[in-house]
Amino acid sequence: MSTNGQFRVLVADKISMDGLAPLRGDPRFLIEERQGLTGEALARAIEPVDAIIVRSATKIPREALAYATRLKVIGRAGVGVDTIDVAAATERGVAVLNAPAGNTVSAAELTFALLLCRVRRIAAADRSMRGGLWERSNFGGTELHGKTLGLIGAGRIGGEVARRARAFGMHVLVYDPFLTQERADKLDVQLAAFDDVLARADMISLHVPLTDETAGLIGAAQFARMKPTAILVNAARGEVIDEDALVAALRDKVIAGAALDVYATEPLPMDHPLRSFDNVVLTPHLGASTAEAQANVALEIAEAVRAALADGDLSRAVNAPAIGGEAARRLRPMLELARRLGKVAATLADGPVRRVDVRYAGEGDDALRPLAATALVGVLENVVGASQVNYVNALHLATSRGIDVRQTRLGPNADYTEYLEVRLGHKGNEVRVAGALLGAHPRIVAIGEYRVNVEPHGTLVVLRNRDVPGVIGRVGTVLGDARVNIAEYHQARVEAGGVALGAINVDGKLSADLCAALRALPEMLDVRQVQLGD
Repeated sequence: MSTNGQFRVLVADKISMDGLAPLRGDPRFLIEERQGLTGEALARAIEPVDAIIVRSATKIPREALAYATRLKVIGRAGVGVDTIDVAAATERGVAVLNAPAGNTVSAAELTFALLLCRVRRIAAADRSMRGGLWERSNFGGTELHGKTLGLIGAGRIGGEVARRARAFGMHVLVYDPFLTQERADKLDVQLAAFDDVLARADMISLHVPLTDETAGLIGAAQFARMKPTAILVNAARGEVIDEDALVAALRDKVIAGAALDVYATEPLPMDHPLRSFDNVVLTPHLGASTAEAQANVALEIAEAVRAALADGDLSRAVNAPAIGGEAARRLRPMLELARRLGKVAATLADGPVRRVDVRYAGEGDDALRPLAATALVGVLENVVGASQVNYVNALHLATSRGIDVRQTRLGPNADYTEYLEVRLGHKGNEVRVAGALLGAHPRIVAIGEYRVNVEPHGTLVVLRNRDVPGVIGRVGTVLGDARVNIAEYHQARVEAGGVALGAINVDGKLSADLCAALRALPEMLDVRQVQLGD
């Protein structure tokens, strides 16, 4: 936060001021508006802020984050984040948020506007009328009723398109590997294989994000599978279509036409061949260009940025395990326990960590990923520095260091409703630390094979000693002589006369000399301490 206790937010594109009301009306936030920033100017503008909000015009490449030591959030007032270097943001621990729902209706309505405009040849008829002509016979069209619409993707926008298509009396085929049969039944659509949708549909509409898997999804081979009467509609992302293949398919009459709102290069170059086809409708990326959508996406991203900065709610982040709202509040004690278990495990490990296994048993169906990420924060804090690792970049930092991260969902635990283990492996050796909630209170309940019951806060001292009489007294004497107060002392053993483990909460941090004095006790095998905080 800034020196006056406010979060500083840079609004770098033209965004609805009404939509930014959640930030403007909150005294914790200081809003700065600067548009048209690029290059070094953008990087310097980002340097002193906690968050930046962009729309489409401002790009956030890796270079823009060169001085972003304070930045915590990048907010995109829209769905896609392809204008943001998400990998670079993740490396720096910056959460990238988007507003996926705000333009849903506008994009769905534009999809149908494009489709209707193409099948009824409205744009061409309008141009003819404005030229003083009356050419009714030249503009024969096609009804949508009874036709088959093929949807590639049926998320928020695709689902809205499906509803409108059914209202027009269309049959709807859907290819979406993530769409359940229950959801398909609710939308009254038929699930089908990708190639089947291409071959059977009279009109095909694309509703997928731009990813490595979807780039060039529709190319020459896909056009060859379509009906010669097919019409392709794209209001998603331009790069999903191989535009050279589309130009060839239109030129050679492989398909009957297209209606496009997005392009691989925007603005669409003046000499682009798509501009020359009479059977193509073109609009300049208007999917979210309604007053309602702009207000909605601004409101959505403003609320997401406020929640992320003020409450730590990263449920809208595309580069962090999604958890927020009531789920985040409910899970907060376990998240803090996870970080502390990771820190204890890292302190007890000998040598570099090569494997981290986070195991969870509890009622939170979506809890494992955020718990694993938070445990990694604890594991890595002493390796990279507490200021350099957070919930967003912990997994990236771990994998970049060659650490094998595993996440395991356990069956119900007989003793605890919410139970978590962090296991660190190295060259055949394993460190195991387990914790649980006792009521609403987090406790460390196991260290290795030893059952303990210790509150994970303050300074925790972990001892390994021979199980002989008098050890607790001698440890207490050493600490007492140094005027160190013991809050809790838990001694555990597996068998009498073997090796025992002591877990001690003390006030303050033990000095190096005091740790050495404990190690010098004849029964002592090992002494470790870890600062867990309040």
